[in-house]
Amino acid sequence: MSLQDAQSIKAILKSLTNNLGKGKVILSDEKDELVLEPEGLLTLQVMASKDDDKSSLSLQIEWRSDREITKRAKLSISGS
Repeated sequence: MSLQDAQSIKAILKSLTNNLGKGKVILSDEKDELVLEPEGLLTLQVMASKDDDKSSLSLQIEWRSDREITKRAKLSISGS
């Protein structure tokens, strides 16, 4: 977890989506590197909550190379 401004998060998400589309995402820090190679159908879960003084938005993407997943309803995200 790291504290970022909205523009920095936008850049991180853009890089993530570009590499996800290419089929290879490499995550690294000073100590480790993790290479993920998503394939086939992926499951996307978007969770959001809002309390009086705190809001959160979480994205989770999962996949398994050894099973088929049926498609669900199309998710739509919009802004102002």
